[in-house]
Amino acid sequence: MRTLIAEDDVRLARQIASALTEAGHDPVVTHDGETALRDAAESSFDLIVLDVGLPRMDGFEVLRRLRSRRIPSRVLVLTARGEVKDRVTGLQLGADDYLP
Repeated sequence: MRTLIAEDDVRLARQIASALTEAGHDPVVTHDGETALRDAAESSFDLIVLDVGLPRMDGFEVLRRLRSRRIPSRVLVLTARGEVKDRVTGLQLGADDYLP
């Protein structure tokens, strides 16, 4: 499974990528929203693991643009922002799941 990891915390991104690699997946890591959107538009990913608190473009805006471009990748929002309003926003924007 080809997976894009958009996470600004380098250590956490490395840990996620390592776990996915060990499970036989093919992770690609990016650390800001603009690069994540570009990578998702230019290449095909089965899954996008998306943080909300990204620099240069936040994860909600990335998600909004992914869906407006009809990029079909499944999106898992993985973030520290766990308030109900944030979860609702993420799901309404088209996330397949939201894990605070």
